[in-house]
Amino acid sequence: MLTEEENPSNARLKLVASYAYIHRKGMVNEFKIGEALVGQAALERKPILMSQIPDDYIHIQSGSGNAVPHTILAIPFSYENELKGVIELGSFSDFSNLQMEFLTQVVPSIGIAVMSAESRTRMQALLDQSQAQAQELQERAAELQRQKAEMQESNEKLTSQAEELQAQSEELQTQQEELRQTNELLEHRTHSLEVQQTEVERKNNELERAKSSIQVKAEELEIASKYKSEFLANMSHELRTPLNSLLILAQLLATDKENNLSEKQLEYANTIHNAGADLLALINDILDLSKVEAGKVDVHLEEISLNKIVDSVEQKFRHMADEKSLEFAVRVEDGLPLAINTDFQRLTQILNNLLGNAFKFTSEGEVSLNIGKPGADTLLNRENLDPERTLSFAVSDSGIGIPEEKQKHIFEAFQQADGTTSRRYGGTGLGLSISRELAQLLGGEIQLFSEEGSGSRFVIYLPLRLQQKIAENITKPPKIQAKTEAKTKPEPRATPKKSQGFALVLDDREQIQAEDKTLLIIEDDLNFGKTLIDLAREQSFKCLYAADGEQGLELAQHYEPAAVILDIGLPKIDGWSVMERLKSNLDTRHIPVHFVSGSDYSQDARMMGAIGYSMKPVSMIDLTETFGQISRFIANSIRNLLIITDDAEHEHAILELLQSEGIHSIISPDCENARQQLASKPIDCIVLDVDVENGAGIGQLNALFQDTNPVPVVAYGERQLNEKEQNLLQKYATNLTVKEAHSPERLLDEATLFLHQVNANLPEAQKQMLYQVYDTNAVFSDKKMLVVDDDMRNIFALSSALEDSGVEVFTAITGKKGLTELEKHPDVNAILMDIMMPEMDGYEAIRAIRAQPEFRNIPIIALTAKAMKGDKAKCIEAGASDYLSKPVEAERLLSLLRVWLHR
Repeated sequence: MLTEEENPSNARLKLVASYAYIHRKGMVNEFKIGEALVGQAALERKPILMSQIPDDYIHIQSGSGNAVPHTILAIPFSYENELKGVIELGSFSDFSNLQMEFLTQVVPSIGIAVMSAESRTRMQALLDQSQAQAQELQERAAELQRQKAEMQESNEKLTSQAEELQAQSEELQTQQEELRQTNELLEHRTHSLEVQQTEVERKNNELERAKSSIQVKAEELEIASKYKSEFLANMSHELRTPLNSLLILAQLLATDKENNLSEKQLEYANTIHNAGADLLALINDILDLSKVEAGKVDVHLEEISLNKIVDSVEQKFRHMADEKSLEFAVRVEDGLPLAINTDFQRLTQILNNLLGNAFKFTSEGEVSLNIGKPGADTLLNRENLDPERTLSFAVSDSGIGIPEEKQKHIFEAFQQADGTTSRRYGGTGLGLSISRELAQLLGGEIQLFSEEGSGSRFVIYLPLRLQQKIAENITKPPKIQAKTEAKTKPEPRATPKKSQGFALVLDDREQIQAEDKTLLIIEDDLNFGKTLIDLAREQSFKCLYAADGEQGLELAQHYEPAAVILDIGLPKIDGWSVMERLKSNLDTRHIPVHFVSGSDYSQDARMMGAIGYSMKPVSMIDLTETFGQISRFIANSIRNLLIITDDAEHEHAILELLQSEGIHSIISPDCENARQQLASKPIDCIVLDVDVENGAGIGQLNALFQDTNPVPVVAYGERQLNEKEQNLLQKYATNLTVKEAHSPERLLDEATLFLHQVNANLPEAQKQMLYQVYDTNAVFSDKKMLVVDDDMRNIFALSSALEDSGVEVFTAITGKKGLTELEKHPDVNAILMDIMMPEMDGYEAIRAIRAQPEFRNIPIIALTAKAMKGDKAKCIEAGASDYLSKPVEAERLLSLLRVWLHR
């Protein structure tokens, strides 16, 4: 290797490594440039080959003997024309052309490798130097303190020493910056080497990539389809907000409460409302189709009696048959099973679409639904359909029929039999497309038999028992590789609007008295806000109005209203953040909140403690029922708490913890008794002892609500749930409001949230316990957390926020290194995991962590720069406990961590 000297002419080549070489006395181990064979090769910068080596020259020795090489080759190597060293090789035979070619090709790589090694060595030396200076800095600071105690009179000298210390600190920072730049340079050079290696691999795999081009095009087609569905869903959502005001105001005009409209004007109002309702039906069809195509439709399996299906169809279509003077028959074959295991909502949606079309296109004759078994000559296309275990639902009519040439296209979106049909009968042609997709989701298929002018027969074939695994596989959206995910644009967010508030919507804040029933409306649509105020006043509410989240929070904290109606897409602070802050404030967490939004996030809202959820556009009937529900909730001063436990000690402990003024507790020793209690009286919240019935209680949660609407459930036990119980709770969380509590503090917190208890009215012991739960700093004391992110700036920002709160932080820049750090520090209390990282992404890292039993319950917060709908579900499916999108607000992160650390 070439030594580094201040004067390049003094540089020497020193022997640093050898293989099968024995140093003999008198041999020289270093040479100047141009000296000896090695020095000459270095001088000429090209290989020198020497043969016919004398016997007393270098020897190659093994365990049983030694010999003189036949040929000596000296090859210099360099990096960017800078000489680094010389390799001298001895061989018993002549070097072949292939060997010479190989050596010629690898010499540049050797130069790069040597340069990388030298860079790392220099970097380590700089690091050692900075650490030594830091140690020296600490020692000088200690000396400074001792001098201050001994010689307080020498203030001038102490000041001088302090300035010197500051200068040394700045010098240290400068050295650290140089070290960072050196590290970046090393990374850049390493990346260059990786690029070269990738290029070699690319050339070797050109044929394989050519074969996979068809697959890439297929994936691009899937992505285009996904984008189309997302666009349709977003556009449909944006249409709902103005449509909401249109429908309500048109309905208000049509009622003509002031009796000042003419018959023509009333007809105009009804026409506007009917046109809006038709537009709403079209939007709903588009949403249904886009959800199905994007794989966003969930299948909820249950045992459904055939009688229930028949009653549903009879109730919906009997009056329609009477109005059109048509015969309507529903027939069930003898010998059929009493029930089918499928999704009742999706099945009735298919039947309603097909029967609705049948009545639409039939002016005389009969419409029928026949439930039976497939005929012997029936050919089923789906592999999972066994004729012996399949039911058929045949919808027949005597209407206009479908021409044969149109039948192959009739199930495509926006298709009808022909243009004339569209003009005469109306509609969009989406119903059959949706029905076909839903039938496939249920593991079945639809077949069509029709003749123009002689009516049509649509037959749905469904399995008697749809297995959950089959349903999950069917509903999974197309897989898209990470490279396409990186191109995905974030989901559009609501455009911030200037807060209009009290200036444009006159509310009742100036007239509110202590005894008034006050309603806070937080809604950025001014027209809808005015409508809500008018309707609320008719229900004897005094109203407060806020057009954005910040103003809404201020009004809630100042006036403490009896209830809140809350939109999600708000300016400044969205509805979720408003709800989170309301429920994390002990002065406002008892206030009942009803959400009104253009998107369906009802389950998320109920998990946060909402009492109701309405989808825009909202009808007058829905709003009237909403205000009635809020009024009844406020008027009911007694909350019913159902405790399911068969352990006397647990019963006593739970009652002692939760009993307070206004709480009526009911004890059930098993789930069957609890089901009877639910059917006989209104229940506000359930506490389920996880050990009830020897731990079988969790598995009976679905059956608990067979005959009633679900209510919030808190699964309580100081032991950790096993994997089976965790999977059951995760499964139920899709349609039930279920939360876990592993400590008395968490049980009290969750129960008072769902019971909407006023903190000021609680016993003193309960107040103190809740104060401890919501102490913003105590929860972080002595906690350790692991931050995994490939961006050093994010690591610095997150670490700073956590360390300021008293958390000890460990960091890693890739998923693999995160797993290594977790092995070193298995006592961490939580993990922040970035999703998009090299080597191993966040999804894979989370799955690897969850695969280890000791980390099954550790809180993992997923962090991602993406904001696409469905990303949260993807993170939760991988095993994350919760999800935050970047940029991450420090306060929101800390608030979320408080919740999970308390659990």
